[in-house]
Amino acid sequence: MNDNANNLPDWDTLREQFPITRNYNFMNHAAAAPLSKRAADGARQYLDYAEQNAYLRGGFFKQVERVRAVAASLINANPDEIAFTKGTSEGLSFVANGLSWQNGDNVVIANCEFPANVYCWQALRSNGVQVRTVLEEEGRLPIDRLIEAIDSRTRVVSVSSIQFASGYRTDLATLGEFCQSKGVFLCVDAIQSLGAFPIDVKSMNIDFLAAGGHKWLCSPEGSGLFYVSREIQGYLRPTTIGWMTMRDPFEFTKHQFEFADSARRYEAGSYNFCGVYGIGAAIELALEIGIERISHRLLHLTERLTTQLRDKGYRVVSSRTPAESSAIVAFISDLHDHDEIQKHLEREHRIVIAVRSGRLRASPHFYTSEREIDQLVELLPKH
Repeated sequence: MNDNANNLPDWDTLREQFPITRNYNFMNHAAAAPLSKRAADGARQYLDYAEQNAYLRGGFFKQVERVRAVAASLINANPDEIAFTKGTSEGLSFVANGLSWQNGDNVVIANCEFPANVYCWQALRSNGVQVRTVLEEEGRLPIDRLIEAIDSRTRVVSVSSIQFASGYRTDLATLGEFCQSKGVFLCVDAIQSLGAFPIDVKSMNIDFLAAGGHKWLCSPEGSGLFYVSREIQGYLRPTTIGWMTMRDPFEFTKHQFEFADSARRYEAGSYNFCGVYGIGAAIELALEIGIERISHRLLHLTERLTTQLRDKGYRVVSSRTPAESSAIVAFISDLHDHDEIQKHLEREHRIVIAVRSGRLRASPHFYTSEREIDQLVELLPKH
């Protein structure tokens, strides 16, 4: 990636990777993002080859392993700790359904979590597992509150790296260190971080991580990653069994029931090659730019946005302290209907934002221009 004199990427050039900019001012990456050209080309590479040649000499499984290694480098994991999934929900369900629970155990979550990180734990209540819910406090989810909810029967703390409705960024390093000291598993829904903010599963003491790629990585829906630390793979039994979960999957007549000695044990059947190719290309693009550079760019854009929103009279819910801010800005109008604002912006001006938990929510990406930020605020109703 070519850098300018300040050793920064050429953001204007990178906009060419996102054809959606010709049609929309798109600031809803916290929902379902547009594909980058790189990701779309990756998926097309598989589709074009398979259309002409089926599987013959395609090297599809070799590409899976290359993408597995690239995905591992994104979060400082080992390739044998990465499994491919349909998305976040599947990975979280692996954890909820794969651990051995006893009556009286509990799991700690928050009331502001996306449903993917709620329902899989609530389903354990029939096994006598208590779900302890920590309350959001004015757009924040203080680490102290999560820690206070942990006791001797807590098995798992499951939290989003960034909350979808407020943009609150969790101090995973502090939480991970405490969980490790208490023998509690830390499970992270990282879909709002991957491709936007750094995640280091080793330094943060993360045991499980699940994420889809269709938000900040801008890869196809139905493509996701699941991380499980090598040291605890033996504690998490596979709950979906298939030929690819086995140590020797290509020994078709062997019928030897023996799980793979890696996270591949959680991959039950044939791969979504189109999705794997797409998410692999998307990760490569993010790594070429640099996740730290991307996060700095996002904080710059959202700081510009929050300043202008406040100047115009809107209430910003999202925490903007350096350790807690993210690329998601939730804000409130005390005078106007949020749904009407969102619909008007998209219908009349092709500006795409969202309404979540009773708040307006803007989530620009690195290719968003300063002019697009300004345009959004200019076209919001006056206070």
